[in-house]
Amino acid sequence: MIFAVRTTAGQEKNVADLIAAKAQMKEIPLIAILVPETLKGYVFVEARSPHFVEEAIAGIRHVKSRVPGIVDFSEVERYIVIKPIIEELDEDDIVEVIGGPFKGMRAKITRVDKTKEEVTLELLEATFTLPITVHADYVKLLEKAKKE
Repeated sequence: MIFAVRTTAGQEKNVADLIAAKAQMKEIPLIAILVPETLKGYVFVEARSPHFVEEAIAGIRHVKSRVPGIVDFSEVERYIVIKPIIEELDEDDIVEVIGGPFKGMRAKITRVDKTKEEVTLELLEATFTLPITVHADYVKLLEKAKKE
């Protein structure tokens, strides 16, 4: 059974770490803890019974409450299926290069080739504009382009 736990937004990872540590220390039989990146303010905990979850979250900072009822697996499944980063990228988005010789540099996307899973970038921190093409896995989205 999967249960949802409401948390302070932005503290989901900390809450999950604290729940895991407490469960291990007190030998509370939790099966899994899921922190979805796209869903703020919630942590999913899998356990055989709601009282195990209640025991694990009792007294932990940033935990607001356990959401009453059981969460259906189909609702959690959409957070587990990872869609490729290329699906989220568009022209004029600002990204950070996370691999290769330009690692750590910010860039603007000038072209997206979804078939090859490549993006053409214009480095923002370079002294002159030089278009470079990298695989989509080498960029991390920082901000979406403003739609007018």
